[in-house]
Amino acid sequence: MNPYQNIPEDDEIPDLGDSLARIDPDLGNPTRLGIVSSLKNRERAEFKLLRDSLGVSDSVLSRHISALEKAELVTVNKGYVGKRPRTWVSISKEGSRRLEAHIQALRELAGG
Repeated sequence: MNPYQNIPEDDEIPDLGDSLARIDPDLGNPTRLGIVSSLKNRERAEFKLLRDSLGVSDSVLSRHISALEKAELVTVNKGYVGKRPRTWVSISKEGSRRLEAHIQALRELAGG
């Protein structure tokens, strides 16, 4: 059975060019999208929490956080808890705005 037999030949395909243009290249990588999405509803997250929740290595996470920081999507603060060094990551206002625009573009592309 042909799965396309009930689709009219003259059916229009929606114009998705505008939505495609709004896909943020800094958020196209799944790990980077996961980082900013994880930070969206929290003040900050510790590096270890992000690493464990995303299931990536320290070096992979560090590279992606550096790229996001360079793009001004996140801010990074370093400090100590007792004598142990800690790194905290927060989403910036620009990061929040760009994440929302990226998600909206993805929804439009998905037809929702």
